[in-house]
Amino acid sequence: MTMTQAPPQAPMRFPRLAQPFIALFLAVLAELGIAFFVLNVVAVPLIAVWVGIPLLLVFVPCVRWFANCHRTLFGAITGTEIPRPYKKPPLPGILMWLRTTLSDPATWRDIAWLLANAVVGFVLTLVSAVFFFTTAFYLIYPLLVGVTPHGVFDEPFGGLITLSFWQSFGMVPLGLVAFLIWYAVGERLLKADAALGRSLLGPTESAKLAIRVRELSESRAETVDTQAAELRRIERDLHDGAQARLAALSMNLGMAEEMVSRDPAQAAALLTEARESASTALSELRDLVRGIHPPVLADRGLEGAVKALALTCPFKVDVTIELPGRPPAPVESAAYFAVAEALANIVKHSAATTAWIQITHESERLHILVGDDGVGGATVRPGGGLHGIERRLNAFDGTLTVASPTGGPTTVIMELPCESSSLKITPSSGTA
Repeated sequence: MTMTQAPPQAPMRFPRLAQPFIALFLAVLAELGIAFFVLNVVAVPLIAVWVGIPLLLVFVPCVRWFANCHRTLFGAITGTEIPRPYKKPPLPGILMWLRTTLSDPATWRDIAWLLANAVVGFVLTLVSAVFFFTTAFYLIYPLLVGVTPHGVFDEPFGGLITLSFWQSFGMVPLGLVAFLIWYAVGERLLKADAALGRSLLGPTESAKLAIRVRELSESRAETVDTQAAELRRIERDLHDGAQARLAALSMNLGMAEEMVSRDPAQAAALLTEARESASTALSELRDLVRGIHPPVLADRGLEGAVKALALTCPFKVDVTIELPGRPPAPVESAAYFAVAEALANIVKHSAATTAWIQITHESERLHILVGDDGVGGATVRPGGGLHGIERRLNAFDGTLTVASPTGGPTTVIMELPCESSSLKITPSSGTA
């Protein structure tokens, strides 16, 4: 029996010295959450006299904002994001929103978290911060005593602390002990608080399933729309292109057939025109087929097809592809067209002089990175090229991430699920 190793825990995104200040900040927020808890608990029974409705319309969004801020902080502490599990109202309107909100278990989990965070979370974060600041106090105290002849704390504490400069160094070991304790448990206490928040603020298994079903439904709807638009494009291209050429070809052949006996020269001219129309129609059909599934992709695989794309760009494109085999045809096609659209966007909008493409396979996913040294500022907006890539990837449960600050560079990161067992060592066409 084989044993699978647990995935490594993601590192905390805050530096070590920033953690005690984050802990102190979270401890203060935990006590502020009591106010949100009380206001919501008081507003719910007041719904019977209609006073609670406007109160909840104000307090519930405040609680969600407060919880979302903590989701962001806890996500940075644990290294993994916490999704927002709230339901979306099926219809617009204040009453429908209020009804959906009050029937949403995530709303009541937020309120329960406010109470748990004010007690357990407060203790965890405060203890984490106290050990660090105790360390700082004991280590700095001898320096503070040295600036006055009788001890710096004589006056503020009414003479209770009257250690001399040399006696104050006896507190240094206490500071070192506090530091060792903080170094050992400070981060763990902070992560324990984040784990408490994740357990209540994160989605439950049923909520995860509902979110997943909603994502798949949206992805399916977008896929159907994309396929319908693609079919309309193919139909339009056939109607306006090859079909019109073939209709003209048929007419020219018919006219040439009638003139071949009485005007051979005119018939020959018509046949020449018909041959040119047939050649043009064949070229248009090849372009149409190439847009559906490029022959180079079938013959040479994703690596050869992407390198062929790179050669058509007006600037240098560095291509790095490390794949143990060929992905399944649908995944390979989606990856190819995603790269092609990304390169087209670079050519049109980036004013780049260099671009790069990296394709690897790790953790049962196909990772694609397309970058350029252009002007940056690329965003995913409806109707844009990046939105088209996103819709194409969504059909395969893939993801798109764009990092494009103003001034560049731009990096488009795409991921597609692709199991190792589905990779083919030999090309599907059977050619080497």
